[in-house]
Amino acid sequence: MPRSTDRQADPAAATASLAAEAALLEGRLRLLREAIDTVDARIDAVSEALRQLQHSVAQPADGRKHPGGETDGTRLDHSRSGRP
Repeated sequence: MPRSTDRQADPAAATASLAAEAALLEGRLRLLREAIDTVDARIDAVSEALRQLQHSVAQPADGRKHPGGETDGTRLDHSRSGRP
C-alpha cells in the first residue's frame, strides 16, 4: 500500500518540524499569558478606583451619613458583573 504524500518520510525532519512548531506555540503562549496578566492588573486597578469612588460617594463631604444608608441612588449594581 503506498504511503500518503502529505506525510513526511524522514523522522528527523518530522522531529525538527514539530520542535519548531512547539517553540512557536510556546512563544504565543507566553505572549497570551503576559496579555492576561496585563488585563488582570487593569481590572484590579479599575476595581480599586471604583471602590474608592463608591467609598467617597457613600460619605458626604460634611461627614454625615445619607438617610437610610443610601447614597442617593449612586450605588453600583454588581448583580450583572458578579464582581464585589
